[in-house]
Amino acid sequence: MALSFCGNDRGSNAYSVDKGVLDNGCFVDALNLVPHVFLLFITFPILFIGWGSQSSKVQIHHNTWLHFPGHSLRWILTFTLLFVHVCEIAEGIVSNTWSNHLHLFMPALMGFIAATTSVVYYHNIETANFPKLLLALFIYWILAFITKMIKLWKFADASLGVQHLRFCITALLVVLYGLLMAVEINVIRVRKYVFFANPQKVKPAEDLQDLGVRFLQPFVNLLSKSTYWWMNPLIIGAHKRPIELKKIGKLPIAMRALTNYMRLKDSYEEQRDPDKSPSIWKSMYRAFGGSILLSSTLRYMADLLGFAGPLCISGIVEHLDNSTEIDRTNKTANMTFGVYFMSSTELLQNTSVLAVLLFLALVLQRTFLQASYYVTIETGINLRGALLAMIYNKILRLSTSNMSMGEMTLSQINNLVAIETNQLMWFLFLCPNLWAMPVQIIMGVILLYYLLGDSALIGAGVILLLAPVQYLIATKLADTQKSTLDYSTDRLKKTTEILKGIKLLKLYAWENIFCDRVEETRGKELTSLKTFALYTSMSIFMNAAIPIAAVLATFVTHAYIEEVRLSPAKAFASLALFHILVTPLFLLSTVVRFAVKALVSVQKLSEFLQSDELGDDSWRNTEMSMSLEVGKKYKHHGDVSAHTQICTLSRVQSVNDGFFTWGSNLSTLSDINIRIPTGQLTMIVGQVELTHLPTSCQKYFDDSPPMESKTEKRRYSVAYAAQKSWLLNATVEENITFGSPFNKQRYKAVIDACSLQPDIDLLPFGDQTEIGERGINLSGGQRQRICVARALYQNTNIVFLDDPFSALDIHLSDHLMQEGILKFLQDDKRTVVLVTHKLQYLIHADWIIAMKDGSVLREGTLKDIQTHDVELYEHWKTLMNRQDQELEKETEMESQTTLERKTLRRAFYSREAKSQTDDEDEEEEVEEDDDDNMSTTTSRRSKIPWKMCCRYLSSGGFLMVFLMVLSKLAKHSVMVAIDYWLAAWTSSNPHNQSLWSSLGVLQHRSYVPVFIILCGAAIALCLITSLTVEFLGVAAATNLHHNLLNKIIHAPIRFFDVTPLGQILNRFSADTNIIDQHIPQTLESLTRSTLLCLSAIGVIAFVTPAFLIALVPLTVAFYFIQKYFRVASKDLQDLDDSTQLPLLCYFSETAEGLTTIRAFRHEARFKQRMLELTDTNNTAYLFLSAANRWLEVRTDYLGAVIVLTAAVAAIWTSSQSGLVGLGLTYALTVTNYLNWVVRNLSDLEVQMAAVKKVNSFLSTESENYEGSMDVSQVPKDWPQHGEIKIQDLCVRYDTMLKPVLKHINAYINPGQKVGICGRTGSGKSSLSLAFFNMVDVFEGKIVIDGIDICKLPLQTLRSRLSIILQDPVLFSGSIRLNLDPECTCTDDRLWEALEIAQLKNMVKALPGGLDAVVTEGGENFSVGQRQLFCLARAFVRKSSILIMDEATASIDMATENILQKVVMTAFADRTVVTIAHRVHTILTADLVIVMKRGSIMEYGKPEILMEQEDSLFASFVKADM
Repeated sequence: MALSFCGNDRGSNAYSVDKGVLDNGCFVDALNLVPHVFLLFITFPILFIGWGSQSSKVQIHHNTWLHFPGHSLRWILTFTLLFVHVCEIAEGIVSNTWSNHLHLFMPALMGFIAATTSVVYYHNIETANFPKLLLALFIYWILAFITKMIKLWKFADASLGVQHLRFCITALLVVLYGLLMAVEINVIRVRKYVFFANPQKVKPAEDLQDLGVRFLQPFVNLLSKSTYWWMNPLIIGAHKRPIELKKIGKLPIAMRALTNYMRLKDSYEEQRDPDKSPSIWKSMYRAFGGSILLSSTLRYMADLLGFAGPLCISGIVEHLDNSTEIDRTNKTANMTFGVYFMSSTELLQNTSVLAVLLFLALVLQRTFLQASYYVTIETGINLRGALLAMIYNKILRLSTSNMSMGEMTLSQINNLVAIETNQLMWFLFLCPNLWAMPVQIIMGVILLYYLLGDSALIGAGVILLLAPVQYLIATKLADTQKSTLDYSTDRLKKTTEILKGIKLLKLYAWENIFCDRVEETRGKELTSLKTFALYTSMSIFMNAAIPIAAVLATFVTHAYIEEVRLSPAKAFASLALFHILVTPLFLLSTVVRFAVKALVSVQKLSEFLQSDELGDDSWRNTEMSMSLEVGKKYKHHGDVSAHTQICTLSRVQSVNDGFFTWGSNLSTLSDINIRIPTGQLTMIVGQVELTHLPTSCQKYFDDSPPMESKTEKRRYSVAYAAQKSWLLNATVEENITFGSPFNKQRYKAVIDACSLQPDIDLLPFGDQTEIGERGINLSGGQRQRICVARALYQNTNIVFLDDPFSALDIHLSDHLMQEGILKFLQDDKRTVVLVTHKLQYLIHADWIIAMKDGSVLREGTLKDIQTHDVELYEHWKTLMNRQDQELEKETEMESQTTLERKTLRRAFYSREAKSQTDDEDEEEEVEEDDDDNMSTTTSRRSKIPWKMCCRYLSSGGFLMVFLMVLSKLAKHSVMVAIDYWLAAWTSSNPHNQSLWSSLGVLQHRSYVPVFIILCGAAIALCLITSLTVEFLGVAAATNLHHNLLNKIIHAPIRFFDVTPLGQILNRFSADTNIIDQHIPQTLESLTRSTLLCLSAIGVIAFVTPAFLIALVPLTVAFYFIQKYFRVASKDLQDLDDSTQLPLLCYFSETAEGLTTIRAFRHEARFKQRMLELTDTNNTAYLFLSAANRWLEVRTDYLGAVIVLTAAVAAIWTSSQSGLVGLGLTYALTVTNYLNWVVRNLSDLEVQMAAVKKVNSFLSTESENYEGSMDVSQVPKDWPQHGEIKIQDLCVRYDTMLKPVLKHINAYINPGQKVGICGRTGSGKSSLSLAFFNMVDVFEGKIVIDGIDICKLPLQTLRSRLSIILQDPVLFSGSIRLNLDPECTCTDDRLWEALEIAQLKNMVKALPGGLDAVVTEGGENFSVGQRQLFCLARAFVRKSSILIMDEATASIDMATENILQKVVMTAFADRTVVTIAHRVHTILTADLVIVMKRGSIMEYGKPEILMEQEDSLFASFVKADM
């Protein structure tokens, strides 16, 4: 049968032009080919030449991406054009069934190719920014428009109309070509590239010229926008090397926090009205309404397209049943131009056409849906950025009275930043659902009613009735989560205490008692977790069971009440509709919950934004901009002298009749008249109890609004050191320079003045070490000196120092006073205001202001006061004498600073040791370490951690795993069985409706019982599976935490020295939380979506085996998509997490340091930094969400291809219609679940890291608690005498380390008082630990009362000795718990111990006596009292051996004397070994041991050793005098 362009019908003269050329339909179609051919001839050479020249720079850089006017419209029109061409081709082929007229579809095919070429051509011209070439397209649109017009005119002539499909298509094409022509004219009008003398020169947008901008979504073309094609290099590149912050660059200007802040702020300020407060909702709507509208529109389009699926399935199944051959006579009757014209309904009866339509509808629906998601997420992120900037600006303007009076606490601000803004962002993400869902539900119900009649309403009713139950479960879930959080906070607090006091617990053998306390709290937490698991599984169960119940109700009712049989077409279309309906109903409960939360958040935000702020301080704002400029442009030196010349007046600031308050009208400072002389040192002193002086200092630059005062302030730059030291999370150097230019000489001078060098030398990276909240913990004194250094370093006229000596010992205070204040500041002739309690420095003051009860008592020089106010002067003198005595005491003590440095050194010594051992013995740690180095990249980064999954599942118990697998498989099998049964049921009926007799009805209803049984079984299995997964999770969480806690509590003390506390705590907080709450849900979701996809593919393959051939390439594509995505997603997730923490910390840091920031007037710098941090975090988040869209678009398209192949295979193999319906319904579900498989897989991978980290601690060696002796062999009262023999003892901390004690021999008689001394690091403390077998004794032995302690069980040994440590440790709870946690002693015994420690009266005075509360770390007692409690604790034990390890190092003289006395009297008959850091404490001992570098140098009575001139002991005593 020969093909020919105009057909080869016998007897018809297709080529005759008797009636006129244009009346030959074939000729008109040929004419329509001309424009298409013209375009292809012209563009192909240009494209090839263009591409050839560009091959050198394949990736055109994005700074050349300029959109021509009407860019997006052109893409949309071209896509529409392509779709219409597809319809035209389909119409041509279908109406050409019985004679071969090529001209029916050939021009349409060429049109399709030309339209595709036009858009490729346009894109290339646009990237090359060469608009002249657009002329070719302009000509093409004109030609195409004219030829189509001719065709339409001829059709109208032949009285063809809208009822004919070809007429409609042609009319549509005319419109589209006309519009494209208009777009082209518009480009000429704007860019003037042709017909105009001077063409328009256009520069790319500012962001595009910035090579740092890597987020290209706003700039790429529509196709790349909707498929996220521009993400490909990033996602594929992640496989080779991890994505870093550098790689994701900056945000485009329109998405930056500053831009969005301005938008939101303007719409907020516009509503300012004295009567009512501005509404945040309105501001959000005005600022971001457009985006929300766009997203909602896209969402509606996607939802409506979603219904095309069920309708196409219904059509395909129906027309497979009926014969497709349409009456031939009908066709001949409808001939015009010698060809057949069909109606549109006829086209839609062709199954192949329906299959293609189904595919296109799916692709479009998914594209719109992902675009809608993207737009909402971008808007949500923009909103969060804007809100954060608003909150931050407000914090900077908050009046401090709000903070100090507790109206606005730090935690409230943190909650606003971390919780409320996120709630609003999430609400915005889910916002389009609020109005899209009702439409979706209503449409679904209408379609169901159209398919099934009344019985559909019953099914819909079931769904609607169960929706409130879901909402109820959702709210319960949220409540349970809260209570779980409370318990876990409590558990963490107890765990932290244990870890901080682990040394003491081990020495007293109390670790198990305290471990049980944690386990008890964990028990409560687990009960709460079980409730949580129950509600979660109920929620999952409802989700799965509702559609089954609805389908059951609908089809059973239909069988009994409807007159017509249920056809496969209707059955499977309604099944697909039920699946569509369930999603919005499930989401509705979540959305409603978020909407409620958002209302609360907005309420809190409004309150915060309307709280009190500073008055108008224009003088500060001008100053701010100026001082920043000054800092940038020139050094301050010249500036200072200029100021000084201007101020010939002798005072820099005076306050007249000042009255200051922290708010609420309680006067803090009243009736203030003071003057502060320029360039001199003014001191403010006063009584602590009555007025905290610093207030006066803060008032100067702070806000507490002067209610009535005339404060003369000239614009001076101020430096300020607050009383409560405040550090930035930054390096030491950044903390000191604080935004000023770095000047090496000045920096060095300041460091020396504040004697910071020794401290800096101890830090691991010197002054480049991070300090602050997240950095290294410094002691109070070190923090305070850094703050003072910051004030000294700034080049300002005035320096305010608020009680800078409060946390410093005497040596440092003197040094700071002499070098820093008197020398460094006075040399510069700077005005210094010093608030202090140290009266001995008054002699240095040029001017003194004495305060009392919030007003000025006296001002003048020291001489003036001496002559005019003798009483005050005498009072000061007595106070000075008292301070001098304290000073002597302090000098005797090993100074506090040395101690601070010692603790710092210890912290680092242990960390360094850790890093050494790590290098040596952690072969498997290569895997453990999260910092992927290049060597292990590709293979490892894409591997799924199966080993950890097995570890996790085995923790849950094999029975639970077996149950889970079994129930999951059973559930999915039953689900498939239900649908298969439905297919058999609907296909069983005779096609001929006349046979619908009573027999037919009975046969039809005989399927119902099995259907009911299957549905019931499925619902039951849904419940079982959801419960097993969740409770498997609870079991795993229980076991993992229990094992972790026991392993860590029983680990050797060395483990705690080398493992940072934060790292251990992370296992108990973040990682445990993930294991408790997140893994079970991810696991459930992953198994469910995987099994759904597998069962769907199984069903399709069963219906049409030919599908398996197409499955191979699809599987390969899927494998690569998930492989690349998982790696990139993990990196972006890490980036998002790591950029979020600094942002949250920055807010709390600012709120704490408000006074300092304002004093320095650095608000602008801090705002800038906050915006940078916000943008960084937003960039990571946007990339993460774009990566998710990238994945979803790809998996959705794969799903659409699966549907297309399944449909085509079914049509060609013409299977049984019921089974085809079954296959297609399943194919539709695949599109929904494919991306969930990948998303859950990547989530699980991230979450399994937590199991891995916990697991790495489970391999820790425990101490050997058993010992070689049995407990029964140890006498009950051992050690009764307290005789100690040390024989050739060698001790080391770890098998990898050098020995710390070498061959020590000593003998201590029962009841002897022994003193051990030596320099730091001589091994004194190691010896004390050896008594308790806390260190590795690898040679020699210690024999106490005849028993070698290394053979004893640890519990026995440690519970029979007592020790008092250098740092007093108390635990939160009661006093009783701290003295006797085992609860073995009577109250009398405890009171006796307290009396001996001289604490009885104090404890009696406390509410509750022995059961009085001890707060965390014993903070409610002074250090001295805490040390005495430790003494009482040692006494309660009644052990015959007491070891005191530098027990008096951190206490004052008075407490030390008490301690000494008690030890001499109460422990008179016991052996006491004292490790001394102050030698005078052991002068009265019976025996002294002097150690050096782990060996004993001298051994004997103190008197004898003192007599030897050259003895070490004598030199120690001399140094200590």
